[in-house]
This record gives sequence, C-alpha cells and structure tokens, in this order.
Amino acid sequence: MTRKLDVWGAMALAEAGAVLARMPADAHVPLARAIVAAKRIALHGAGRTGLLLRGLAMRLHHLGLDAHVVGDMTCPPLGEGDLLIVNAATGDLPSGLAHIASARKSGARIAVITAVPAGEAARGADVVLHLPGQTMANDITGGGSALPMGSQYELALFVVSEVLVLELVDALGADFAAMRARHANIL
Repeated sequence: MTRKLDVWGAMALAEAGAVLARMPADAHVPLARAIVAAKRIALHGAGRTGLLLRGLAMRLHHLGLDAHVVGDMTCPPLGEGDLLIVNAATGDLPSGLAHIASARKSGARIAVITAVPAGEAARGADVVLHLPGQTMANDITGGGSALPMGSQYELALFVVSEVLVLELVDALGADFAAMRARHANIL
C-alpha cells in the first residue's frame, strides 16, 4: 500500500488545525504570562508528549529562561516564584500528579496542559491550557481522528508550543539571533 505524503500530511495538519480552531485565540496567553513571571521553570510529561515538553524546555532555555526538565539530573528544586508545567493529556498522569503535589508543597505555581480541563491534574493547577485534541483516553471510544492514539493531541501540542514561544519572544523582547546564540555548540 502506498500513501502519498502530501495527502496524508495535509490530513494530519488539518486535524491539528481543527484542534486549534476549537481553542480561544488567546488560550496560550495565561501560560505565557506565568512563564514570564517565573524565576525558574520545570516541565514534565510522559511518553511522546514528554518529548514535546523537552523540546519546549529547550526553547525556553534559548529564550534565556531558567528552564529544566523534571527528572534530569540537573533539574534544581522548585520553590516560591517558580513554575511547574505538566502535560496531563488524559487528565490524570500519575507521575504528573505526584510532581504537582511536591511542587505545590514547595510553594511553586502549577500549569497544566490537558485535553481534560476537569481532570485531577487541572484541578490542582493555577493555570490550565485546554488543548481539546484526541488522546489515548478517547481514541477508541469516538475521538474521531484518523491518526493513531494521541497523535492529534501531540501535533496540536507541538504547534501550541511554537505559538507560545513566539508569544514569549514578543513578551521578553527577545530575538532569534539571541536565541541562536544560546543553542548548544557541542553536538
């Protein structure tokens, strides 16, 4: 079976676009404001969305922010004035819930990105970014995506992360040359 890249690619992009179309135009702004206000930012996700949050952490570092990935050996402790960002696509990521409790106890603020804004993770958050895409919680029971499992959500999360970075570029008065200067040179 041969599938054409342009046809399937357009379908995947259209699905991500449909998720974004269901979101308010300024849905990302509260999270951007929380990031700008934070002294230190730690990000956590699991699986493929965890990889996407690692990419967002890298871009936050490129912007000159003190950003880290939870679980990395160099992730510092969180405290007052810091922000934990957790991706809990299905609403109840067990490791995310544990990190939310620890961060809350330390005095950090909590931001949750999720497809389930009424889920347990979002209930413990100061900021919730509702990303209404299909996840593994509804891929078999009527999510409606032609993509497997949580791919629709993941594609939309990548795009929202890039839009968030552009919002931060404006908010911080950053430029792409300065970001590039912070890119790793030991590869």
